Amino acid sequence: MRFLCLPGAYGSAKNFRVQLGPLADELERRGLGTFVYTQGSHEVDPPAGWEDYFGARPLYRFLDTRRGDTFESLRRLRHMPYSINAEDAMRMFQECGGGEDWHQLVWREAMDDVRKTLDENPDVDAIIGYSEGAMVGSSIVVEEAVRAQETGCERQIKFAIFISGSPPLKFEGNNRLVAQLADQAGEVIDIPTFHIFGCNDAFLGGAVALYNVCNRNNATMFDHGLGHIVPRDAENVRLLSDVLEGLIPKVESQYEEEGAEELEEPDVTEEGW
Repeated sequence: MRFLCLPGAYGSAKNFRVQLGPLADELERRGLGTFVYTQGSHEVDPPAGWEDYFGARPLYRFLDTRRGDTFESLRRLRHMPYSINAEDAMRMFQECGGGEDWHQLVWREAMDDVRKTLDENPDVDAIIGYSEGAMVGSSIVVEEAVRAQETGCERQIKFAIFISGSPPLKFEGNNRLVAQLADQAGEVIDIPTFHIFGCNDAFLGGAVALYNVCNRNNATMFDHGLGHIVPRDAENVRLLSDVLEGLIPKVESQYEEEGAEELEEPDVTEEGW
């Protein structure tokens, strides 16, 4: 498979290549994938006190957050109580963010930028998204499904790996975005997915909420036991690669079979001539 790799907030294609490097190198060595890296189009400064955390500058986001406190949304999510379920936590997070008036335009621009990258790389058939990149990637998957249903256009993304993600977003009202949550929207992602997260992640609720809107028959979870990171240690890389060595060929085989069925000529009888 060929993966489009979407970094997290305050990341870059260059830094994500380093973060994902051990896993990507191992998957490539096993013949399971190749990788295309992209990044958001909005250059940002790291939040005060986090200047050395996110790696070498320049840093980027998919979202244009020049208005207001660019780190406020992360602070809100970090303080969500663990005692409530993922969907209620996400709703509380959204309610705390009332009054932000830039959401829909900014989100549409971010989605269009990623869509343009996909159009420029037609051989890409899978996504790896980390944190903000996973939120964008999951939303692209949902948007592709809607477009396919409405127009019959073939879907490009066949498989997604979400690392410390959060659920896809949708428009609501004149200028608001809300998360698509399982207890309201049900299952919105039907392609095979692999969810990587850590039990010590301060944003664990987002990753669980994303898993909950995916088809359970096609969704696999992996807890690396750490925090909000891309796992790079040798043991987790080996374990992740072993799981993906079982998943990726199944996904490829599934879509090859579906493609063969579409190419089969219909039965022709004398009455049909």
